[in-house]
Amino acid sequence: MRSNLLPIAKEGWNYILGAIALYLVLSFIDLDFLSFFVFLSIVFFIYVFRNPEREIVSFQEASVVSPVDGVVTLIEELKDEVYGYKVEIDSSYFNVGLLRAPVSSTLSDVNFYSGARLSKFTVTAKDINENATIVFTDTAKNSIKVVHTLKQSFKSIGIEVIESQTLSQGSRYGFMINGVTTLYLPKNFRLNLSVGNEVTAANGLVGYFTN
Repeated sequence: MRSNLLPIAKEGWNYILGAIALYLVLSFIDLDFLSFFVFLSIVFFIYVFRNPEREIVSFQEASVVSPVDGVVTLIEELKDEVYGYKVEIDSSYFNVGLLRAPVSSTLSDVNFYSGARLSKFTVTAKDINENATIVFTDTAKNSIKVVHTLKQSFKSIGIEVIESQTLSQGSRYGFMINGVTTLYLPKNFRLNLSVGNEVTAANGLVGYFTN
């Protein structure tokens, strides 16, 4: 994903410029009541598409960091041949939407499903909501599967990476507003967080590979 040093993520410029144009038109024809609500939408878009620069924290080589901003809502031990732990991180409109690589790795799988955008409390949401699945594999062959599932959002998940692409830990690879991110971690992993913890993309430590 190309670097974007502007204070607004590039995914938001069309929304912001469109709202500004509508605001100017409504102001010109003296529809002050409507122009006020459009002005509020401009502020809203600037907020949700904010693009803060973050100093990447230097953890140990075997570290895994959060790919998103949000709150840890679930930690579950799995009885699975590949993955030993499942961690869910809930992101809202109040969180920065940029997605960042949890580990320096090569992408061994990238898949996108364009589906519904139902509330996470809807029974079928996990099965039919829009989602993106990415598998990150490091040089030691440790793999992490990350699934981004959209909740009620006005914008689709944006993934700007392809299979076999190499990323450094903390590199930006996409954008998601209001979604749930599920991390599937291998058995040789030591978790460093608890349910209720707030994490930030690239800076929130998830844990370490143990070998």
